[in-house]
Amino acid sequence: MPLLILRSVFMLVAIGIASYLIRIASLTGIWWMPYLAFLGTTSLAGGVIAADTFLPRKQIDTISAVYFGLLVGVFLTYILALALEPLLSKADDDGRIVTKLILGMVLCYSCISLLLQTKDDFRFIIPYVEFSKEVKGLKPYILDTSVVIDGRIADLVETNVLDNQLIMPRFVLAELQNIADSGDKLRRARGRRGLDILNRLRSSQGVDLKIYDRETPEMAGQPVDMKLVLLAKHLEGKVVTGDYNLNKVAKLQNVPVINLNDIANSLKPVFLPGENFAVRIVKPGEELGQGIGYLDDGTMIVVEGGREHIGKEVKVAVTSVLQTSAGRMIFGRFAPGV
Repeated sequence: MPLLILRSVFMLVAIGIASYLIRIASLTGIWWMPYLAFLGTTSLAGGVIAADTFLPRKQIDTISAVYFGLLVGVFLTYILALALEPLLSKADDDGRIVTKLILGMVLCYSCISLLLQTKDDFRFIIPYVEFSKEVKGLKPYILDTSVVIDGRIADLVETNVLDNQLIMPRFVLAELQNIADSGDKLRRARGRRGLDILNRLRSSQGVDLKIYDRETPEMAGQPVDMKLVLLAKHLEGKVVTGDYNLNKVAKLQNVPVINLNDIANSLKPVFLPGENFAVRIVKPGEELGQGIGYLDDGTMIVVEGGREHIGKEVKVAVTSVLQTSAGRMIFGRFAPGV
């Protein structure tokens, strides 16, 4: 509603300006000048509104970089013009104007270009660092290849549990594209699934996903996993992964990690030693007499004395539970009398 009011007021102001220009254009004596003034002004206003409508997701860091670049460029142009005034006084009026215009053009471009290329490194430009932190959370989440291919990250984000900005590094995206172009059928399917998950995240209204293009000099020549860890350090963020090895590497570098397997395991039903439940034995275990079954969530159950009951549903008494980042295993014994 506020945007609708703003656009209506903007259009009314444009029509008022067009009416004023019509009066001025009518003094020229050229019959088509008033029409040109009206159509030109209203068309310009309509084009501005259309551009604003069709680009709903503005990036505050880019907009702020342009604003600050223009302000600094104009300010530097004014200062340099004052400093060069003794030299410019010898030139005619046109020469001074042209010199100032060229100076302003170069300085404004240079300042905007500098801010656009370094906006992710500055920590003192309040509009596109501190304000964005208040909105998006304290730490961005850097995604790795395994967590995107896994796909559970999309379901997790859509629950609104995570409201931080998601970062997809360009080098991870390149690795994902290489997997999607692989000659191996299974590997190609995994890569395409990862790209589909990224598109799903990007199109979701409540998700702030950013493709991060830049690499720091220390990332040069490093493998992808190490680049992820270094980028997380650089952005003061957290690595989101399902890779056990990357999890260990990040912790060695004192980088916070969100492991999706840990999250999934924490949400699984908890079984304490002595509890009983039913499970279907599907195959023999490695040790003599053992049988293997699985819960609905994929948790593996190792049953002592269950080998003779393969293909049957049996009662199991829990003896111990083994919890790791790679998953959860429950050990139990066959309890026929329960």
